[in-house]
Amino acid sequence: MNDIVLPPAPISGEVLIARAAAVRDAVARAFIGQDDVLDQVIVALLASGHVLLEGVPGLGKTLLVRALAQALGCAHARVQFTPDLMPSDISGHAVYDPKTERFQVRRGPVFTNLLLADEINRAPAKTQSALLEAMQEQQVTIEGQSFPLAPPFMTLATQNPLELEGTYPLPEAQLDRFLLKVLIGYPSFEDETRMVASVSDGRMASDFDLSQVPQVLGQDEIIGLQLGTAAVRVDASVIDYAVRIVGATRTWPGIALGAGPRGSIALVRTARAQAVLAGRDFVTPDDVRDIAKPALRHRIALAPELQIEGQATDDVLHALLAKVDAPRQ
Repeated sequence: MNDIVLPPAPISGEVLIARAAAVRDAVARAFIGQDDVLDQVIVALLASGHVLLEGVPGLGKTLLVRALAQALGCAHARVQFTPDLMPSDISGHAVYDPKTERFQVRRGPVFTNLLLADEINRAPAKTQSALLEAMQEQQVTIEGQSFPLAPPFMTLATQNPLELEGTYPLPEAQLDRFLLKVLIGYPSFEDETRMVASVSDGRMASDFDLSQVPQVLGQDEIIGLQLGTAAVRVDASVIDYAVRIVGATRTWPGIALGAGPRGSIALVRTARAQAVLAGRDFVTPDDVRDIAKPALRHRIALAPELQIEGQATDDVLHALLAKVDAPRQ
């Protein structure tokens, strides 16, 4: 008789808040500065979502994934997207074994817990779409056979906003699969000073020492955190506020394409995780407002006249959030 494997129990209350804070503190030992970026990535982790990281090279995106994997005790893999990358290079393929005279499935790098898809917009749409099934369905199909991905599974994709030559913009369907779009800027003077001192002190390689990042969770505990985050209390008025924000993107002057219902769902999911990081077991309108830009900036498209004027998506969302009335607490 086979043993029955029970799913991990949800982690809630003060334990949920404390362990989420422990993950943040552990990763922050290596990922210096960029507090907002770290918070948003952990929000996506708690909400069981994927992240699109946008920023110029050299700002620590790979370091963030490695440090997060070490703190969580998870496997991680990195795929460098290039124009000649094939879908099978990500998902895997079947190889004929002459000894057994059978085809053996060789699994690709997507079979991991944390997948770093570096410069995802450098590969053509056919290769980009290889991630769609994994991100949405938590499974991979190879030669007609479906293979489930072991939870937790999280994709962190990066793209460079400056170099557009030889790139393939992500299709709307794939953009919508990312829970958050996180913008990474340059660190402050103080943070960069700490970073340089940490790396250059008696070391030959320009890399961070990840031995200072402790493992604070296991894989079952991560799933427990995600289950507990999904159960954080959200008042009906707060849900109404989130839906009104998303609805406003569909009628706002200067927005050619507003966010769909998946944007409303993403906003509430991430607001729950935002509340956990803030040390609460309930969601406030401020949680919705604070996470609205990362949750919606990749789900809307500005009208051509605003693009010509050089307005940014975040500027339009900022004006929109100022006009949508929040419920009184």
